[in-house]
Amino acid sequence: MTPPQEPQTPREPTQRPRQKDRPWLMRTYAGHSTAEASNALYRRNLAKGQTGLSVAFDLPTQTGYDPDHILARGEVGRVGVPVSHLGDMRRLFQDIPLEHMNTSMTINATAMWLLALYQVVAEEQGADIAQLQGTTQNDIVKEYLSRGTHVFPPGPSLRLTTDMIAYTVSHIPKWNPINICSYHLQEAGATPVQEIAYAMSTAIAVLDAVRDAGQVPEEKFGDVVARISFFVNAGVRFIEEMCKMRAFGRIWDQITRERYGIENAKQRRFRYGVQVNSLGLTEAQPENNVQRIVLEMLAVTLSKDARARAVQLPAWNEALGLPRPWDQQWSLRIQQVLAHESDLLEYEDIFAGSHVVEKKVDELVAESLAEIDRIQEMGGAMAAVESGYLKSQLVASHAERRARIEAGEEKIVGVNIYETTEPNPLTADLDTAIMTVDHAVEAKVVRAIGEWRTTREESSDRQGLGDPFHYPTTRQAIERLKEAAAGTENLMEATLECVRAGVTTGEWAGALREVFGEFRAPTGVSSAPVAVTAEEGSPLALVREKVRRSGEELGGKLRLLVGKPGLDGHSNGAEQIAVRARDAGFEVVYQGIRLTPEQIVSAALAEDVHCVGLSILSGSHAELVPDVLARLREAGAADLPVIVGGIIPSADAAQLKAAGVAAVFTPKDFGITEIIGRIVDEIRQANQLDPLEVPA
Repeated sequence: MTPPQEPQTPREPTQRPRQKDRPWLMRTYAGHSTAEASNALYRRNLAKGQTGLSVAFDLPTQTGYDPDHILARGEVGRVGVPVSHLGDMRRLFQDIPLEHMNTSMTINATAMWLLALYQVVAEEQGADIAQLQGTTQNDIVKEYLSRGTHVFPPGPSLRLTTDMIAYTVSHIPKWNPINICSYHLQEAGATPVQEIAYAMSTAIAVLDAVRDAGQVPEEKFGDVVARISFFVNAGVRFIEEMCKMRAFGRIWDQITRERYGIENAKQRRFRYGVQVNSLGLTEAQPENNVQRIVLEMLAVTLSKDARARAVQLPAWNEALGLPRPWDQQWSLRIQQVLAHESDLLEYEDIFAGSHVVEKKVDELVAESLAEIDRIQEMGGAMAAVESGYLKSQLVASHAERRARIEAGEEKIVGVNIYETTEPNPLTADLDTAIMTVDHAVEAKVVRAIGEWRTTREESSDRQGLGDPFHYPTTRQAIERLKEAAAGTENLMEATLECVRAGVTTGEWAGALREVFGEFRAPTGVSSAPVAVTAEEGSPLALVREKVRRSGEELGGKLRLLVGKPGLDGHSNGAEQIAVRARDAGFEVVYQGIRLTPEQIVSAALAEDVHCVGLSILSGSHAELVPDVLARLREAGAADLPVIVGGIIPSADAAQLKAAGVAAVFTPKDFGITEIIGRIVDEIRQANQLDPLEVPA
């Protein structure tokens, strides 16, 4: 007999636990000194759990010069790794299997060249290039506006970008051939609306150019859209930055669907990587930068629907100089703690349904679309660059931001509020709190490229290819490149031939310079509106009076030359000094970026200026500033005061002053009006005028 059954309690339906999201790619922007040193750094970072590479190239590589070019002096290996030819690229990625790596290369004007080098090294490793994954930044518009490593005019630059996109879609389909970069726009002062609008206008210009070039079949245009990626900035205003990313995604979806007819939602996804804001990192109380970095990272990771695909964080001491490997490790660990210790990746979007977020996103979308329409009415992003509109808008926005900081309206802890501080153990020995590049590195790299040319020459001679002094194989590849550039064919194949022939970075760019010419972007200074009013009794009014009276005593209007020697294209600081000096009553001579010391001294003498101001953020001040001083002495103008601004360690600042520099300003000197007043004081002292007190 069967015993009676117990009544069955209904079971809850079995729910499978939600699968945890994959973490974003974790990168550290890195590279310095030499290919060998950078390779060792990459392998150490990968061993520490970094999941992708982000290559920083030095300024000669970025601007298409070999390390022995006059403009490269003092810049070799400073802000990134020098890559002058195929041999350097081999050493940079030695023992790193490129077929299994995701590599981001921050390179723009010479992006095609660096991608070709990367492809050939991968082929030599035995990789299937169709499997290569990574990104070339390749956004030339923001170089014209903010970063300053442009080379060619807008038309040819857009052609290089178009050719790269067409080539990668066919041959390296997993590669992102462009990373439209609004990061540096924010660094140059862009508001969230400007950041969105200018980046989207760039994307429209690029996609229109690819579509109209006819190199990609219409049925594959969705693949082009799917490989467009973005690189954005995340500032410390958490809510605004997170909403900005949601607005970016919404506008991109609308543009790609309505303007280009992309029906596949996956191809319309807004794919972006991020580096959080370096502009807001402070030299004063730099330990505060750690919490700034964390807060900025949360803005691009907390919201699943607007989460970055890749994140790289600056280091706490970037406002002081080049971070050390330990500093980079700290930034990597910040990401790893959030991704692996918190429960962030276990939930759906935690901001979905927030009326606060939706309202802010709606506002950003509407204002950004209006600005995009305004730019399209001008003829698009390239026309707005050439007219100077975009640059002048950024200079004005940055000037307004600086004015708010100086007035205390925009508060920065440790800078304009809560300035009292305990001694900082992190910077107790400031000279060891950052990494320095040995001055001998440049000479070593210069020797190495000479050896490369000699070896290349001997190899050609042994093959019986003719007069070794003319590098026949190399010359043929360069001539082939020029012919292609003068015509309409895709330039990638001719560039690959140059790589395999041993052509150098400077030779490749030099050949294209011959065909395309060079471009000096508008500075935006003359058209920038007044950001700080000179109302009676205001700090600027007092400085204006000092400028006026000093000019009268010296027999005319005070004249200031603002110079950017070398290849450093970070012109934001120089532009802000130039604008404020103009508003204070100076006649300002500012010719933009990328000048030799000889050109700066010649301009100073020709314009009969009362002071020379040099702005250098790349670390080349130790070589370039003494050169300017020496040339002024040789010209009989040793009494002309020279001031210097930039990221300059205290020991270097002391050496510059000992060499004859009148004053050194660093990021902690945020009061621009005060700096202009100091410049007037230095002019008076150099001309043996009595100190001038202007009553308030």
